[in-house]
Amino acid sequence: MSSMRDAAAVRGATIVLLAAGLGLALAPAASAAGPGGVPEPVPAAELAQARGAVQSPAVLDQVGRFFARKGAPQTGQLTVGAAEEASGAAAAAPRLAGDTVPVYLLDADFVSGSPGAPVARAEFTASKVVAADGQVASVWTVKQNGGWRVVNIATGGDESDYAARAVAGGGGTAFREPQINAWYVLRDGRVLPLDDEARRSVGEAGVSLAAYQGLVRQRYGDKLPGSAYDRAGKGGGYEPGAPQAAGTPVNGGTALPAVTAAAALGVTALAGAGLALRRRAAVRAVNRP
Repeated sequence: MSSMRDAAAVRGATIVLLAAGLGLALAPAASAAGPGGVPEPVPAAELAQARGAVQSPAVLDQVGRFFARKGAPQTGQLTVGAAEEASGAAAAAPRLAGDTVPVYLLDADFVSGSPGAPVARAEFTASKVVAADGQVASVWTVKQNGGWRVVNIATGGDESDYAARAVAGGGGTAFREPQINAWYVLRDGRVLPLDDEARRSVGEAGVSLAAYQGLVRQRYGDKLPGSAYDRAGKGGGYEPGAPQAAGTPVNGGTALPAVTAAAALGVTALAGAGLALRRRAAVRAVNRP
C-alpha cells in the first residue's frame, strides 16, 4: 500500500470526499437494475438540478480560482498570491460545456453476484467546465437532504467524455471500474471497452455481462464488505494510520476528510481492491453550509 501513497504524493493532490459517502447520493432510483443489469437512468429533472448547482456564481468563482492555480490544490503554500488568483479567476471565465451526466461506478452487489444487481451504480453527477485558455475541469455534485451539492472539482473531463463516447458509439451506459481505471459501456448485454485499461481487461471485442461479472468477482470477491481485507482497514486504498491531508473549508463550510483519489472513487465498497492511482488529480470541494 505504500506505493499507492507514493503515487498519490507524486500526483501532488488529494481528493475531498463528502463524509456521508457518495454511494447514497442518487439512491434509490439509480441503484435499481433494468433488463440485463442496466442501471436505471437518472431522471432528466435531477440532472438539471445538479447542473443548476454548478451554475451558481459562487461555484463558478471557485472553478475560476481552480483554473487560476492550474489545478493545484489550495494549501497553506499557495502557488499564486490571493490577488493573482482572483485576477486569474476572472480571466478564466469558466463556462459549462456539454451535458451534465451521471457517473456510474462498478457496483459491489454486482461483484458479489446478488440477483438483479446492476453492473454499476450512479455515484455522482459531473459537469464539464472549460476556461478561456482551454483548461478543463469536471465539477461533481451529489444529492443530499433533497438538494444537489457540489463536492469536488477535478482536472480533465473524463466523466463527460466517456459518456459522450458511449453515445456516439451506439448508446448504452458508460461506467467505470475505478480499481483499474477502466471505462466501459454496457450495450446490448455486452461490456465493451472505452479506454486502453478496459481493452486490457476485456479485449477489443468486449465480453458478455455474465463473463464480466465472473471477471470482477475473481478480482474483488475477497475484498467486499465484511471480508478480512475490509476488516483490516485496507478497503480505502490506504493502511490504518496512513497520513491524510485535511480538507479545506470553502465559504465557511466544514472541512471534509481527504482520501486518495482511488479511495474516493471506490465508495461502492470496492475501494482498495488493487487500486491504481492513474486517474487525474482531484482538488478542492466546494462545500457550502
